[in-house]
Amino acid sequence: MEQIANDFLTIKVSEIGAELTSIKDENGKEYLWQGNPKYWTRHSPILFPIVGAVWNDTFHIDGKEYESKRHGFARDTAFRLIKKDSNKLTFSMHDTEETYKKFPFRFILGVTYRLERNKIHVVWHVQNTDDKDIHFQIGGHPAFNLPDITEGEPIHGYLKMDAENLKRTELTHEGYRKPSRKDMETDEGILEFTEETFRNDALIFDNCQLHDVQLLNRRGEPEVSVHFNTPAVGIWTPYGKNAPFLCIEPWYGIADATDYTGEFKDRHLMNHLLPGASFMSEYIIQIR
Repeated sequence: MEQIANDFLTIKVSEIGAELTSIKDENGKEYLWQGNPKYWTRHSPILFPIVGAVWNDTFHIDGKEYESKRHGFARDTAFRLIKKDSNKLTFSMHDTEETYKKFPFRFILGVTYRLERNKIHVVWHVQNTDDKDIHFQIGGHPAFNLPDITEGEPIHGYLKMDAENLKRTELTHEGYRKPSRKDMETDEGILEFTEETFRNDALIFDNCQLHDVQLLNRRGEPEVSVHFNTPAVGIWTPYGKNAPFLCIEPWYGIADATDYTGEFKDRHLMNHLLPGASFMSEYIIQIR
């Protein structure tokens, strides 16, 4: 476990999955979900090379079939710390014989966490080291403790979004994307949520509808804000568990549509890199 700190925040990151595992403020208050297995064992996994589920847990590249669990393999892979200084940690992983069996491309995936006052910049870097085009998705999945909620209480809270009238992409119970979208209105960008809000799985907004989501405390103040420029974002807590956390997930990717059996490269919201090319993006977690 690696740790860095400034006058405002202390963060910890695991080498397994290069996963952010703790965000504490200067008073020692923890903002990141701590992985209680009663609800959900993760903290902030990195989703790569897919986001969401592929149809029947399989995808096709040049007609050949590959198996993949939801959200890909990076979250369970050991990364290597390649740089550490007072305000920054950088981790890296690359293709291996094992990853090639699951994802037949040569690549390097880098993840950097940089502290700037009360903000954490999460930077993704994907490099194509293959001699052919590669195709991938990538996303974040940070889970935040719900403010003003103690374990066992019915979950309840408010989100402040930077848009008012939204279109939600609906999922099946198995996590596949439906063709329909559902209107979701807010009160001047404020969305009140309870556990019932997540009866049909995550709230998913694509088509670049949102760029900023704030989790508010009972005084209406931002407890945590997530800023992003991704084409999609998911908001999730596991339905039926009354879990005292909420995930705000910036995504460059989305789950397969029901019955999708086309080529991997043609999946919705795919990213493509020519040989030698790189992809870089970031999202920002702001505490108060």
